Amino acid sequence: MTRHSAVPPPVTAVLDASSRWLPARLGEVEERLREAGAGHGEPLAEDATATLAAGGKRLRPLLVLLCAGADGGDAAVRAAAAIELVHMATLVHDDVLDAAPLRRGQPTVAGTSGRDRAVATGDLLFSRAFALLAARRDVRATELLARASVALARGELAQRRDAFDTSIAEQRYLERCRLKTATLFACACLLGRSAAGGGGEEELRSFGAEIGLAFQLLDDVLDVSGPPECTGKARGTDLLDGTVTLPLIAAAETDPAIRSVDLRGLDADAAEALCDRIAASGALDRVRSRALAMVAGAKEQLESGAFDAEQRHLLGLVADGVVQRYS
Repeated sequence: MTRHSAVPPPVTAVLDASSRWLPARLGEVEERLREAGAGHGEPLAEDATATLAAGGKRLRPLLVLLCAGADGGDAAVRAAAAIELVHMATLVHDDVLDAAPLRRGQPTVAGTSGRDRAVATGDLLFSRAFALLAARRDVRATELLARASVALARGELAQRRDAFDTSIAEQRYLERCRLKTATLFACACLLGRSAAGGGGEEELRSFGAEIGLAFQLLDDVLDVSGPPECTGKARGTDLLDGTVTLPLIAAAETDPAIRSVDLRGLDADAAEALCDRIAASGALDRVRSRALAMVAGAKEQLESGAFDAEQRHLLGLVADGVVQRYS
């Protein structure tokens, strides 16, 4: 078995099961990311490089490469790096909006370099994403990523508008998740298919959106269940930020008084206590079950004849990895 240092287990499982082309191609993506963060003058380059070096699951670039297949070439590498740059840019900007000192247990750019430098760093990462695509004059990829970026912005605005509102409905929450998370997963799949050509775009769009939505639901479960050593943040961080997620909405179905909790008045201890109350309602198991059903539905999309056996197997492993990451 090949070992991949500093690579999360869900990605390692895919790389270990793949042909040799995939680890090599993912290495090319990492090189593109390093290049994108450097050469733009200090201190921006320092902050951008540190952000990219902090890593992550790299699920979105992996989806691009898998959907492109072995023949995706440079177009797939550029698209994979571009979507990760957009993703990382949104995280940097999110940390500015949340005044977050830590992400994944590591200091954020906002925490170490201040708000202004963090905003500029996020802007740099966004710009380098589209520069990668412009170098190939890849109009289709640029359009896909631009639309996804607009969806991300709309989702962020919706989340800010809904802050501290415990009365929001499940449908509203799910729409936010589709905009902020599922859209970028779907975009990754479509970028890969665009680089390689061929059919199956609708199946891949659905596959990406479903695993993206499951990813977000499980991430929201983890915010309530912890533990901090796994999440890199305190339990109930979303609650402290005023972000109402499905675990709280589902818990209120069993314990309606949860809707009357004043999220603005929470401190760390009160957030922990509310997390315990949400967990006691059985909401976490219900949300997990919904996420598992979404992953199962996503994998059914892969039965189309548009995908070869290796793609079906490896994309299935990515879907399973979304669940395993939070089990």
